[in-house]
Amino acid sequence: MFVVIAAYNEEKSIGRVIRGLFENGFTKVVAVDDGSTDKTADEALRAGAMVVRHAINRGQGAALRTGNDYAFAHGADLVAHFDADGQFNPADIRIAEKLLRENNLDIVFGSRFLDARSKIPFSKKYFVLPIARLINFCITGVRLTDAHNGFRLMNRRAYEAITITQDRMAHNSEIVAKTRRAKLKYSECPVEVRYNEYGQSALGGLAILKDLLFGKIF
Repeated sequence: MFVVIAAYNEEKSIGRVIRGLFENGFTKVVAVDDGSTDKTADEALRAGAMVVRHAINRGQGAALRTGNDYAFAHGADLVAHFDADGQFNPADIRIAEKLLRENNLDIVFGSRFLDARSKIPFSKKYFVLPIARLINFCITGVRLTDAHNGFRLMNRRAYEAITITQDRMAHNSEIVAKTRRAKLKYSECPVEVRYNEYGQSALGGLAILKDLLFGKIF
């Protein structure tokens, strides 16, 4: 298994995140430095990750596409997507892997709502995310308990069926929609999200919607 981390200006956290993955037994870590202007790449290399660099900042979706391509080209059977800011728990990757292998799934989506570990801010939990789930369902046709959670695990079949074309944050909904379209077997698993700051803003959500609509038209 490879763990792919999309990183942009995360020099303060990327080393700690990578070391945490190594401590949990994940030694094949690919950090995609998405045109950072700080020392993200240096810190990732120092922590022991394989590093792929974008010359310019292209967005999280593009970085994950690059990481997927690198990992599967180097023999990965599974790829986990993991955030660079330290919000995720490395132990949850094993839970997702067990669920995928035992149920012969192609892709597993992380959810903050399947257990009580994530201390989600009140307005995000009861207003922002419910609206996001509804919009996500309308766009993708897939009913998930969470929306735009960056934690996921996919096998080679899912990788070959899902080409990420949304360079920015709309890739989350794109992956879900293409999972349904390709008739991939999927499920959700509980993941812990530790909040360092609020996260996606309302303007960010509108930008995602714009990208998705633009992609559908053109």
